[in-house]
Amino acid sequence: MYGYPEKYGLYDPAYEKDACGVGIVAHIKGQRSHQLVLDADHVLRRMSHRGACGCEATTGDGAGILTALPHEFLAKVAQVDLRSELPEPGRYGAGIVFLPTIDDEREKCKRAIERIVAEQGQRLVGWRRVPVQSVEADLGPSASAAQPAIEQLFVAAADGLEGDAFERQLYVIRKRASGELRGDRRLKQAAMFYVCSLSTKVIIYKGMLMADQLLLFYPDLADDSFRTHLAMVHSRFSTNTFPSWDRAQPLRFMSHNGEINTLQGNVNWMRAREGMAASGLFGDDLPKLFPIAEPGCSDSGNFDNVLEFLLMSGRSLQEAVMMMIPEAWQKHDTMPENKRAFYEYHSAVMEPWDGPASITFTDGRCIGAVLDRNGLRPSRYYLTHDDRVIMASEVGVLPIDPKNIKAKGRLQPGRMFLVDFEQGRLIPDEELKNDFANRRPYGQWLRQNRIELGDLKPEPAAARFEPGTLLPRLQAFGYTTETLQFMLLPLIQQKRDPVGSMGNDSALACLSDQPRLVYDYFKQLFAQVTNPPIDSIREEIIMSLECYIGPEQNLLETTEKHCQRLLVPHPILKNEDLAAIRAMDYRGWKTCTIDITFPRQEGADGMSAALRRICAAAEAAIDEGYSLVVLSDRALSAQRVPVSSLLACGAVHHHLVRQAKRTRIGLVLETGEAREVHHHCLLVGYGADAINPYLAFEAMWQARRDGLLDDAEFPDDDKIVTTYRIGVAKGILKVMAKMGISTLQSYKGAQIFEAVGLNREVIEFCFAGTASRVQGVGLKTLAEETLRRHSLGYPTLAGDRLPVLPNPGEFHWRAEGERHSWSPDAIADLQVAARTGDRDAYWRFAKLLNEDARARCTLRGLLRFKAGANGEPVPLEEVEPASEIVKRFCTGAMSFGSISAEAHESLAIAMNRIGGRSNTGEGGEPAPGSAAGPGRPSSSVGSRLPAPGNRRGRPSRPSGETPAAP
Repeated sequence: MYGYPEKYGLYDPAYEKDACGVGIVAHIKGQRSHQLVLDADHVLRRMSHRGACGCEATTGDGAGILTALPHEFLAKVAQVDLRSELPEPGRYGAGIVFLPTIDDEREKCKRAIERIVAEQGQRLVGWRRVPVQSVEADLGPSASAAQPAIEQLFVAAADGLEGDAFERQLYVIRKRASGELRGDRRLKQAAMFYVCSLSTKVIIYKGMLMADQLLLFYPDLADDSFRTHLAMVHSRFSTNTFPSWDRAQPLRFMSHNGEINTLQGNVNWMRAREGMAASGLFGDDLPKLFPIAEPGCSDSGNFDNVLEFLLMSGRSLQEAVMMMIPEAWQKHDTMPENKRAFYEYHSAVMEPWDGPASITFTDGRCIGAVLDRNGLRPSRYYLTHDDRVIMASEVGVLPIDPKNIKAKGRLQPGRMFLVDFEQGRLIPDEELKNDFANRRPYGQWLRQNRIELGDLKPEPAAARFEPGTLLPRLQAFGYTTETLQFMLLPLIQQKRDPVGSMGNDSALACLSDQPRLVYDYFKQLFAQVTNPPIDSIREEIIMSLECYIGPEQNLLETTEKHCQRLLVPHPILKNEDLAAIRAMDYRGWKTCTIDITFPRQEGADGMSAALRRICAAAEAAIDEGYSLVVLSDRALSAQRVPVSSLLACGAVHHHLVRQAKRTRIGLVLETGEAREVHHHCLLVGYGADAINPYLAFEAMWQARRDGLLDDAEFPDDDKIVTTYRIGVAKGILKVMAKMGISTLQSYKGAQIFEAVGLNREVIEFCFAGTASRVQGVGLKTLAEETLRRHSLGYPTLAGDRLPVLPNPGEFHWRAEGERHSWSPDAIADLQVAARTGDRDAYWRFAKLLNEDARARCTLRGLLRFKAGANGEPVPLEEVEPASEIVKRFCTGAMSFGSISAEAHESLAIAMNRIGGRSNTGEGGEPAPGSAAGPGRPSSSVGSRLPAPGNRRGRPSRPSGETPAAP
């Protein structure tokens, strides 16, 4: 197998992630040697535990090395293998290319590259087959089966072309070749084609290898003439994903340990920016580079794509990294003003790539590393008296005489570690960033161009409270008595997102008979490799809800117009704020309001037509020069039905992304539907720049008038709005923290959700890129549910009007309400069984939970065993007892901090009692002699092995033990 499996069932290759070990070895003065390659290999081998192996101990998730272009070695092999003399350094580029193993397809790929090289005006020197030693390296069967053909490409510069100009041409050649060949459906092995690197400065050797296989597999690296002044190594752990040759690291200019949790949003925003991109350096070649973020890449691969684009477009590597992984500047009171202005300016240019990350980077001129603003990944460095620098995810990766250590330390959150080979020194973070901050008058640009809400003229008639029509509007938007009792009133009274216990046992929205909101079809995602989640209270200083909204400028330029955007400090807008935005005519900015309701007489078909109209209107507003659009459902009436704000927002956002126009306009919502923290997170996650939940305000204003809120604490309506915004802010920050995301700017458009029960039509139209593994309802069903809610507020017959809000029993069980997994009868039987040991009560409980009426609450309740799928019944004497099965249980390494000391100890005690294996991870195992006992070490291989003989698993049940439910 090569590449990744096709999307099938619950698997989707789009969600591949990495978690790894990284390392750097370099000579600060730029002295080249082969010893540095050997040292880098030593570092890599010492981080083998940070990588992973697959089903065989000799098939790795990935390992690799990046070095400076070894001119002496390449000149030698070019003369021997190609019978050709290479031009002087800087006048030629070389790189490793993975190619199909099918002869015809490999030749087609090579001919395509040769054609592209000629079309770009450069000269092909030749191809060299890279020697590999699969047997000597003991390459595993899976890695061997997926191994591509590996060749080395040499390209010479056209006359008069050199330096960065030639480097850009090599970049265009690689991007054109990747776009043309990796997406060619006529090639059976298109996924095998991959250009590891093509550069005048650096070269990469990597593969689906274990750390100790790299030097053995590539004998080039063992050649004494292979000399370099820098080396970057990487050992990959592909988290919950498949390993592959192309996704091994280092990538072209960086290596990554961590997880980019905002990936989907970052990729979408980059795609949208392509419509505004223009560059004098590339000219007509610029469109050949699109898409910037290439399909089929991991989170690290997409980061590298964008970093490379910024570098090739004229920015320095350091500046590009500072843009993509900025420090926490918004609440850093002691940060110098010039540096704060630098970060604030660039926050108006692009959003951070957020998540736990230790990034090492190099362009051959410098090498460095940076930590994310939270510092959630370890990185330690040594500087020696003989001018070497060693940095890695571990300490002690390379033996160094303590007398030779000049300085040592660790990377700090948001800080940059940089070695400049041209200057021959380690540049301190403060000096580096002060230099960039002083290159342009960022502070002056911000003061002269930034637009703030206070600059806009307020509208006196903004706050519209209409108590006479409040009840039907609440009913039409799906408000219930539980909405007020369990969500809105606690949010106001406690100034935080309400907290429940024991989960939510009500039926999934797609299995419910009630007309559920679209928001209920979504579940929040959580980080795969973040440890631990951010504490949004204690770590408030690194979190921010502040965003710039409105039209962006060309990403490839740096001008004062780039910060002429509207600064919104909070995503929830007061009515006065929205009125000022709607009426704005300031510095050429104006706002277009788009009605997101449709005629009731159009029925369920009216929603699809309305969504298409809304998308077309938003695109037309851009073409007509509007800076902001407001999607408003204020036109709700007996004859006008509101489209869900979430559907409208997602549809417009993705339509404009596809048209590469999203960054040319701001998207504001005036919604009666959104009221809970979950709703606001979804709206922001699917592209909303700001939200005005006017009906939630009115509902709380009415609650104050009805005596449901304390007059002393909430003397007026303004206090309610202020408190609501505080509670929502805390809730949004809490949700962001679960994903390891620090800024709302990064969270916006990041789609950190999974849909449960929405079909492909809805996903592709409104939520492109969102996982919806079980499919489900379509737009017509959602429209019918919307019409059912609308008819509660505006019934056809006046006699059908309800005088109060409905109570569907979504939170509290009701006899005629929403179905729940736990009913009063089931709980009563369970209590009787537990207290008295009554077997009949237990089986009644089991029957209630397993019968169809209750099982339809969950997806698992719909599953049935296939009769006869395993053949004949298994004789009991062949079934292994549970007491033996549990001996193969193993608790894998978990960092102390990701779980508590109590959890670590409990797991160790449990494994010791059943005879399983435990692992402390990075601390947490009690000292010898404690209650946990000595602990039985885990074996990552042995614990996966099947039981000996022909024994099958069956549970053992001690005499008198209560039977388990079927």
